[in-house]
Order: sequence, then C-alpha cells, then structure tokens
Amino acid sequence: MQILFLEDEPTIREVLTEYMKMQNYDVICAGDGKEALEYLKTGHFDMAVLDIMVPKVSGLDVLAYIKEHKPEMATIMLTALGDEKTQVQAFNLYADDYVIKPVSPIILLKRMETILRRVKRTEQREEKGLVLHEESYQAFYDGAALELTLSEFLLLQVLYKEPKRAFTREQLILRIFNEDYVGNDRIIDAHVKNLRKKLPGNYIKTVIGVGYQFQNGGKDGTV
Repeated sequence: MQILFLEDEPTIREVLTEYMKMQNYDVICAGDGKEALEYLKTGHFDMAVLDIMVPKVSGLDVLAYIKEHKPEMATIMLTALGDEKTQVQAFNLYADDYVIKPVSPIILLKRMETILRRVKRTEQREEKGLVLHEESYQAFYDGAALELTLSEFLLLQVLYKEPKRAFTREQLILRIFNEDYVGNDRIIDAHVKNLRKKLPGNYIKTVIGVGYQFQNGGKDGTV
C-alpha cells in the first residue's frame, strides 16, 4: 500500500514513518503542503495521512485537492488542533478520519488498517465483471478473487489488454516468459484450458490457424 504522509515536524514524521514501514506500507513523506501536491500530481497513493498545520499549503487544501482529483484515495487528518470548527472543515471535505496529536502510533496504524480495509471492500463491490489488478497480479469477477496461477494471470493479461488482436502461441510465450522458456508451445494450450475452467465466462476465443484472442464473453455477454 502506498501512503503519502504530510508532516512538517521531523521527529513525528520520522517516528510515524518507521511504524508505517514496519507494517509494510510504502511511505512517501512531504514536509509541506506544496511538496505533497507535487507528489499527488505524479504518483499513485492508496491513502494520505495529512497534518493540517503545515507550511506553504495547508493540509485542508491538500485534502480538497485529493477529493477533487483523486476521490478514491483514503484520507486521515492528523493535527494538534482540537477545535470543532477545524474538525467540521475536515469532514466537510470528506476526510475518512480525524486524529488529534499526540497520537499513539499503534492507534494510528489501526485506524489506517480499518479504513484501507473498508475502502478495498467497497472498491471490490463496485467492480463488476472481469477486472485485472496489474499491481497485485490478481483477477476479480464482480469483486470476487479468481484463483489463478501467475502464468495464467499473465496470459489473461496479455489477451485482455489487446482484445482485438489474435496472438500466436509463440507470441504469447514471448510476452509471458520473455526468452527464458524452453519447451513446447503447447504449454499455452494447457494454460488456456485451465483458464477456461476458472473464468466465469467464455473470455478466450480460439482463432483457428493462429492462436487465441480475448472476447467479450462474460455471463451477461459483456466484460
């Protein structure tokens, strides 16, 4: 999970970043709001943890940018301010949570985990039909994970990304294994056979004399 952490106080930033990394989060730190906005414009993040009182651009302004341009991103506001007005401002901008400093790193991590788990469940419910997540090498149908091997996923991915193209077996082997595979090209037939058993619809078309092609063959006839 990619986390953007906006905090201008070095000690707090260092301590909380180390706790996040211990939980296997990939953390990018920003010391002011302007720097955070630059990261947001060029990178992908699953969550932003934003201090409100930071130099140049406030955390609330960064939150407003996120909700306008990256509404799917989860957000936690982190601040020493405890007044009701500031909290209302954050929630009016659809912050997912609001944490008053000083905060226990363990409590912050638990809140992050809860929000990310809820967001992921929501995303999976909203994804209808066949969906491929390239970063995690997983395929889903109507939000349910499909049990594919890595080779099966890579084969499906190649076909899925170019649905109008018919691939030969040799082309598919090069796309999946590069030049490392030594053996019969009929390995592709075996993977296709397994994929057809695991996919909930007829997504892989045999092109006689050529090889295979992706087709819109879901349960309802669409992807």
